[in-house]
Amino acid sequence: MAGEKKKPVMVVESGAKVRTLGRFLRGRYRVVSSGGHIRDLPPKWLGVSVSNGFAPRYEVLAGKEKVVTGLKTATKGAPEVLLACDPDREGEAIAWHLREVLELSRSRRVEFNEITRGAVERALEHPREIDMRRVEAQQARRILDRIVGYYLSPLLWSKIRGGLSAGRVQSVALRLVCEREAQIEAFVPQEYWSITGTFTPSEAQQAFEAALETYQGEKVELKSEGEAQAVVTALAGAEYRVGGVERKEERRRPRPPFITSTLQQEAARRLRFSARRTMSVAQQLYEGVELGEEGSTALVTYIRTDSVRVAQEALKAARELIGDQWGEQYLPAKPPFYPIKATAQDAHEAIRPTDVRRTPEQVRDYLKADQFALYELIWQRFVASQMADAVVQVTSVKVVARDYAFGASATRTLFPGHWLVHPPAQKAEEKVLPVLIEGQVVQCLGLKPEQHFTEPPPRYSEASLIRALEENGIGRPSTYAPTIQTLLQRGYVERQRGLQPTSLGRRTNDLLVRFFPQIIDVQFTASMEEELDQVERGREEWVKVLERFYGAFEPLVRHAKEKARSEKPPAVPTG
Repeated sequence: MAGEKKKPVMVVESGAKVRTLGRFLRGRYRVVSSGGHIRDLPPKWLGVSVSNGFAPRYEVLAGKEKVVTGLKTATKGAPEVLLACDPDREGEAIAWHLREVLELSRSRRVEFNEITRGAVERALEHPREIDMRRVEAQQARRILDRIVGYYLSPLLWSKIRGGLSAGRVQSVALRLVCEREAQIEAFVPQEYWSITGTFTPSEAQQAFEAALETYQGEKVELKSEGEAQAVVTALAGAEYRVGGVERKEERRRPRPPFITSTLQQEAARRLRFSARRTMSVAQQLYEGVELGEEGSTALVTYIRTDSVRVAQEALKAARELIGDQWGEQYLPAKPPFYPIKATAQDAHEAIRPTDVRRTPEQVRDYLKADQFALYELIWQRFVASQMADAVVQVTSVKVVARDYAFGASATRTLFPGHWLVHPPAQKAEEKVLPVLIEGQVVQCLGLKPEQHFTEPPPRYSEASLIRALEENGIGRPSTYAPTIQTLLQRGYVERQRGLQPTSLGRRTNDLLVRFFPQIIDVQFTASMEEELDQVERGREEWVKVLERFYGAFEPLVRHAKEKARSEKPPAVPTG
């Protein structure tokens, strides 16, 4: 026991990491877990001294006292303590809190994007000091969220009911859902008609369909049955000819490897996973799963990222696998380039397998069904992202008669490329058109008018809401799933063929929009995210960011309180 205390100590966030890292370190370090955060702002009061530079008052989390005691015992007298928390703002903040609470004098920070022997050894060769810019960015976000929740929630209690809460990002997400529902309810369907002709070459019996597109070169828009029937009448007895045939090859590029948001979206589409389930399973794959005699093994890289960047070592391994398994024709001359969005933090690689040669089939027997499904999705997407383009032939045909033109098209795969590994979730059915030449007479077997109505925009799904948040610059990779989960848990939205706001959610949104339109504004929230990023980059001071926010926020709070006091309390609903 005395010898154990003299070992250097590595502190990680989860027990699963302890097992995985234990395989690599082989007793060189004593690896212990903090179980995530060990302290935070107090749960029952603001815990922020606004008048004193927004100084926070942190407390050890309830139930974590024994963990802290155990960590103090483990680290006491250790020649070195390495803080190996997750490689992001949150992990940096946890490392800082550990250093402060445990009063560590000889601690260093190490981080690795993947829990593999090579990545861990490289990290151990380059320990560093805690990055206080990251810590300050996380602290500013936490204080912002606390201030918004602390002052907005009581307004909801007084105007709607007790126990409700409002959050900075969750309120904007709720606003998006409510505004989409309002669009759906306000939507008035518009009638329109289409006409589909069935044609066949005079010397063959291979029929094909073509849709009416233009009249005298202008797009046809039919708004009633009468207009559609007038076209059918005008074409009675007409001669139909092939007005043109065009064949061209098109290339379909692979999509980039997953980032957090696209993984959540694709897992929702293909696997029907909620965002929360996706992140929970992905975390298991990142921290390590038991692979028989191989022991606890991490299968994917860090799962909270907004960058499509891939390490050269991983690119080389993928290209070797593709060439060996499918042949040189499936290997592009150069690795595909995927641009990184201007708003990306680019702190970490894309989500990929830690070892691309560890195929899904090789680990299937060791994984639970949802672990296998998600690993297979990540593996396929990464391998496909490094493969050659798919090549298709697109054939377009025009059939003309009396100034009217019908159009038909068919797509045929010439070379599957990356589709061989990762086909589209909803690949269009390949149609076959007969061999036709321009000027050829074809027989019309019938014209079919059909009534349609325009449809309202769909409700947000979890996947499309995440995409909307990302596109608008709201939240960051670590916040998408918790934001949606909070809306569901608080009863603000429910799953009803998508995310539908409840009556409680609508009332909450109406109240927040009425009193705090600027604070839960999409553009304002996105600008706050950018300012927090600037804090991390060292281009902004965290206190000044909070001062600017609070300067705009505090007058709104005062106005809301005065208005709430002067208004008649709402009637208590019965039944």
